[in-house]
Amino acid sequence: MNAAQLPPVAPEVTAMLVEELSPRLRKRLDATVTKLGARPTHRDGDTVTIAVDDETELRLHAPGGVVATADAITCGCLLAPACAHRAAAASAAPAADLAPELTDEPTSAVPEPASATDPALVSDPAPVSDPASPAIPGLTPDSASSPEVASSAQLAAAAALWSAGAAVLEAGVDGAGAVTQSAILRAAHTAKLRYLPRAAGAALSVVTLLRAARAGDPSYRTADLVTALAELLGTAHRVGTASGAELAAVRGRARRPYSPDGSLRLYGLFTEPVVTDSGHGGVRTWVAGSDGRLFTVGDVAPGGVGRALGVADRAVRLGDSALTHRELGRAGLAVSGATVSPDGRLGAGKGVKAVTARGAAWTELPLAALWETPPSEQAARALRSTSRYSDPDGGGSDLLFLDVELIGTVRESSGICLLARCEGGIPVRLTVADDDPALAHRDNLMLLATAPGARLRIIGRLVPSLHPRLTLLACTHPTGEGTIDLGLDRLRRADLPDPGAPVHPAPPQPGGSGEHSPLYLLERRVEQTVPAGRAALGMLGDVTAEVRRIRRAGLPTAAGLLSALCASAAQRERDLFGRLLPADTDGFATYWLTAARYTAAVAESLCAAAWQPTQEGQGAAPSVPDQGPGRVVA
Repeated sequence: MNAAQLPPVAPEVTAMLVEELSPRLRKRLDATVTKLGARPTHRDGDTVTIAVDDETELRLHAPGGVVATADAITCGCLLAPACAHRAAAASAAPAADLAPELTDEPTSAVPEPASATDPALVSDPAPVSDPASPAIPGLTPDSASSPEVASSAQLAAAAALWSAGAAVLEAGVDGAGAVTQSAILRAAHTAKLRYLPRAAGAALSVVTLLRAARAGDPSYRTADLVTALAELLGTAHRVGTASGAELAAVRGRARRPYSPDGSLRLYGLFTEPVVTDSGHGGVRTWVAGSDGRLFTVGDVAPGGVGRALGVADRAVRLGDSALTHRELGRAGLAVSGATVSPDGRLGAGKGVKAVTARGAAWTELPLAALWETPPSEQAARALRSTSRYSDPDGGGSDLLFLDVELIGTVRESSGICLLARCEGGIPVRLTVADDDPALAHRDNLMLLATAPGARLRIIGRLVPSLHPRLTLLACTHPTGEGTIDLGLDRLRRADLPDPGAPVHPAPPQPGGSGEHSPLYLLERRVEQTVPAGRAALGMLGDVTAEVRRIRRAGLPTAAGLLSALCASAAQRERDLFGRLLPADTDGFATYWLTAARYTAAVAESLCAAAWQPTQEGQGAAPSVPDQGPGRVVA
């Protein structure tokens, strides 16, 4: 049985079934989940059947695609309904979303506080030495600054979320089994009812990542779970400290519908293939409005890379337009009755009308204006968009629009990347967006590497790093005629200025302010906590040498955090009889959260600093040959 074969189960259903188990069955729950995972399944309409054994069947009934009640999971064993099979099936199935799906029809939003940009996300929480609440250190309403503060019910829900997140840090992935996950799901459901959708969504992400980690999912990354846990704990902490507009941002939105945006004149930029680890595939076409705003038209569904290649030549789902995604990437649209999601996706509702219009070259207005913003300002904007703890409704784009001169190649541990120089003399590493051999990214990048000195206008996606780095998505053709979608179109050697030129390694480039930063020493300890838990971190030994190295690098706060984090992990006090007292899970979670948020903030600051112009490179950007609106496709 694969978890993807099971229908999603509402979080409160899973929590209820686990809570109803006896202590003896709870101890056996993880083993039961593993056992069910090896059993065959069968789907018949809205019902999925699991063969528990040769004579017993377990059924999950999901009308509408979601198991919404505990009664919808039935088992034929002798102990049912008090058996562990029902809870195990719910724990093995994906957790259903807490919020309604995004709809492309304009809707009246549910009652909610006004949204606001989340200020200074990376500046808190600081370690609290005198907790005001036993459940969440420092969790008290700030009634002095604003009359709008969290209610007592929201404070209680936030306290439950904090405790659930702290329990994961205490146990680690190895110890965070179905019982621990059910506690998180219960807290998430309560938070949803108390109108804390942002924290509830973070809790759901933690559960999803825990299950992926425990199942050995190849797409799982520890860094993702670190981010989800820090988001959960940080949001829960701030429920009690925020007020007014900040509290509205901390609460989040229960739903993010498409909203009307009137008439839009759109100009195609490029189309990128989208292939996800979950087996979905498709394309996303980027367009710009006459005012410079960026929008996307996407078509992503189950199907993988094969579907991505096929969908590129299908008509876009927008009004009466007959343009394919490839064609829209170089043409234009006039849209009336447009609807737009908070992240810039264009809706395809019944009231949307769209007709084909003239496109614009990248060197013509309004598109040319996208390349006029200095790289450092573009990087700062993209960092705000990609920040691990940014406001979910903050909007913005992670794309950069640069004029570059190709220099050569740089060999890294992950392979070869292309090195270019942009305005201000900034050396930028250009990497492939997807290494799937069916896509053209890798082949195109290697061909471009044989043309040092070529000057191109490019579009890339920011990769937060200690040095300027982008995934290369699209560029002008080396001959200056049209543009290339680097994931879909294929360059030929004949298209390059010097087809026979060898690949030249680039000369060593001076590192940015954080090129050799020892910040990774603190980041490593933060990540090591997640797989094995607090106790394992406490047994790693003396960190004095690491603390000294960080302090010598001019990061005294990081040095203090590393020392405090490891000391808190190792601290266990005893009573008068020598028995170990319970660990201070709240105190450790506070130090861990502070360290996680601090390292993220410093990493983003170092990334922004790396994009500042060099002393030698102050001046004009590399010139790019004019090019028409057409696209050259091999």
